Amino acid sequence: MSQATLDDDELFDEATSEMREDVEESLAAARGALPEADAIWEVDADNTLGVLNGLRSALDVGDAEEHLRDAKKWYTMGERADAFEDADDLAEAIEEVEDLMGQITAAHEEVSDLASTIPELRGALEDAHEDAEADADADADAEEAEAAD
Repeated sequence: MSQATLDDDELFDEATSEMREDVEESLAAARGALPEADAIWEVDADNTLGVLNGLRSALDVGDAEEHLRDAKKWYTMGERADAFEDADDLAEAIEEVEDLMGQITAAHEEVSDLASTIPELRGALEDAHEDAEADADADADAEEAEAAD
């Protein structure tokens, strides 16, 4: 084996180690950027809309998407170069983070929809109660007028 070949093998081994580290670091950064469990559980608000807005903010994945993208990018490069001897753990970790981010994103969308619906619902309920009161007042006035006749 020539010296150049040995150096190439050593460089390749070093590059694959660095690539694995890049994937692992990006996954750790993605997990670290996800919302804290307590942030989506504990709220401090005066009304339902405040709770929903707080929850919507807490469900923001922030930089986690970019870190996951980096992890997937380095993983894909390593896989295509056949650089990893055993990368099943990396693939599973990427899938776990991706699934969790999907759940968070879906919850964020649902909370956003609900947060935009609640004020409309409140307005409709207020209108319905005002209409019911107006109808009751009109009925009472009509009964009084009939009784006066």
